[in-house]
Amino acid sequence: MAGEPDCGGRGAPTQAEHLRRGEAAEALAAAHLERHGLHILVRNLRCRGGEVDLIAHDRRSVVFVEVRLRSNSRFGGAAASITPSKQRRVILAAHYWLAGAGRAYASAPCRFDAILLDSLDPARIEWLQGAFDAG
Repeated sequence: MAGEPDCGGRGAPTQAEHLRRGEAAEALAAAHLERHGLHILVRNLRCRGGEVDLIAHDRRSVVFVEVRLRSNSRFGGAAASITPSKQRRVILAAHYWLAGAGRAYASAPCRFDAILLDSLDPARIEWLQGAFDAG
């Protein structure tokens, strides 16, 4: 638009780009977990007040996985973005799933993991097992 400064370069990513990058990160995370013997049960579970990116089965445990993609560490990087509020949302979704569709797993031990990516490079995945607990 005339009169607006030209800042050069690209602006912030569009929501569609952001969603595509998020889906790609979750696909990389799921493939990584499967290569390590986990079976993906659910992707992108949403419920009122909660959400979890991946739910997997690891031998005898159910694993709830938060996938974080950060392109820069200006605000603390991917691990720092898993705030107590975000943890509560994942835990709420885990309770919701275990009480409903996942009730067959309700007596299994549960673990909360994080898959951290600073790019969409599969060689640079960091898997934090037991990243937080339901406390």
